[in-house]
Amino acid sequence: MINFNNLAELIALAEEKNVPIHEVVIAREMHTSMRSREKIIGEMANNWAVMQASIEQGMKNREKSLSGLTGGDARRLAAYSEKTGGNAPYLGVAALQAAAAAVGVNEVNAVMGRIVACPTAGSCGILPAALYAASQRGVAEDRLVLALFTAAGIGMVIDQNASIAGAAGGCQAECGTAASMAAGALTEVAGGTPRQAGEAVALSLKNLLGLVCDPVAGLVEVPCVKRNGFAVVEAMLASDMALAGIKSVIPVDEVIDAMDRIGRALPKSLRETSQGGLAVTPTARRIERELHSRNEGRN
Repeated sequence: MINFNNLAELIALAEEKNVPIHEVVIAREMHTSMRSREKIIGEMANNWAVMQASIEQGMKNREKSLSGLTGGDARRLAAYSEKTGGNAPYLGVAALQAAAAAVGVNEVNAVMGRIVACPTAGSCGILPAALYAASQRGVAEDRLVLALFTAAGIGMVIDQNASIAGAAGGCQAECGTAASMAAGALTEVAGGTPRQAGEAVALSLKNLLGLVCDPVAGLVEVPCVKRNGFAVVEAMLASDMALAGIKSVIPVDEVIDAMDRIGRALPKSLRETSQGGLAVTPTARRIERELHSRNEGRN
């Protein structure tokens, strides 16, 4: 049986068999689920199709969420990314389009659209947007689907050794995990080695350690939606760093362990309870009161 308990073991298995990380993850899934390779890949291809549909819907979305807090920003950012000359964006088209896609998927989530939680609904835009950026560079569909298995393997390890839930570990557990999954997947599709993919995971996750979960009015909208946009750009940079040969001084599994310790140390007020951080600012409290009054009026 192919099994791994941390990323060092996953990387070692890939290197031992001289295959990309996704092949190890697929082999493990075949063994544990007793399903064929074709069925497993077909299911992941369906996930990618849903991701693409949510990106397309999100990039065009003008609809506001029920709260009125989010909606339309992905479309604005996508339009801005195409400006040229003296008004051209600082980041460039690729990064801004990816950020727009990440925001868009989260806006679809906020209007109760169909998304893939990867690893959670609150971080659902990061991985799809990263692979969307790769697709815009001409990466073939089948390679993108296989990269999702690489991302899944990374997410599995983090879930086993830390957490992917904001209520348990803060937003580092959600957006941090999603960004590291995206960084590893991007590194693989760009031709990076399993070890480089591991470096990308470490570089990405280190940068988001300590990120708190503080949703305004208890809704997965503010600051969650825009955080997805920032996180995908961070994931792209982590991948580029790894591909450039930059290494994390702290090994990836130690970074994951640190995230676990930090998550446990975070007070309850900063773990999805809306009792701290941005959720208790004067503006957030005003929004909460207004939404409460509006809901009472409907009842």
